Amino acid sequence: MGRRFRHLLRLLLVPLSALALQAQTLNIAAAANLKAALDVLGPAFEAGHPGVRLQVSLGASGSLVAQIQQGAPFDVFLAADAEFPARLAAAGLAAGPSFPYATGRLVLWVRRDLRLDPGRDGFRVLLDPAVKRVAVGHPVLAPFGRSAAAALRAAGLEEALKAKLVFGENIAQAAQFLQAGAAEAGFISSSQALAPALAGGLVWVVPQAFYPVQKQCGVLLKRSPQPALAAAFQAYLLGPGAQAQLARLGYGAP
Repeated sequence: MGRRFRHLLRLLLVPLSALALQAQTLNIAAAANLKAALDVLGPAFEAGHPGVRLQVSLGASGSLVAQIQQGAPFDVFLAADAEFPARLAAAGLAAGPSFPYATGRLVLWVRRDLRLDPGRDGFRVLLDPAVKRVAVGHPVLAPFGRSAAAALRAAGLEEALKAKLVFGENIAQAAQFLQAGAAEAGFISSSQALAPALAGGLVWVVPQAFYPVQKQCGVLLKRSPQPALAAAFQAYLLGPGAQAQLARLGYGAP
């Protein structure tokens, strides 16, 4: 009888152990420009919190907001702007106010073999006949796409370049267009421009005067089953170690 009881107890403990492990997974919805940063910051956070695993879902900030509004089980949302987290807070889906964690920087990437110099000519290189397609993130869904649209408008080139623009759902897809040769130039984030896959291009940092300051903000989500762990990640992200890493990847201070 004792042996049978111990066997039943083991069967009951297996699913309980699985649930315990699941409870240590922190689900983060993050803007696509953060991939390189989270590839570094994620393992560092896990190392400081044994037994915790980060599950990161990357996408356009607008698309991630739609998923959260539809009930997606995220604990933390890191956007590429301030507007989308504020929208979640206004809808009562946030556990508190949004918090700035970085400032995004927009850059223009141009294929090196075109022998164009964006550092000298800026936006004007996009008018060259050698540039047939210009990759950007979708301005409705991707804040970096919105910044690119604002920059072209400020430069007076919105209409002149309209036929050349090819839109990715998010900034990562715009970068993929550049990597695949589907576009000769494009607007991406400064962190993406550091990727080895984009080493074949020249990069010009778009002056801040051409687009609104892009404060990247995050928010802890009310539905999170582990608010203390989510708060620990927020504290880590705003701490000196993570902030120094973000600066090395081209982000400005929050």
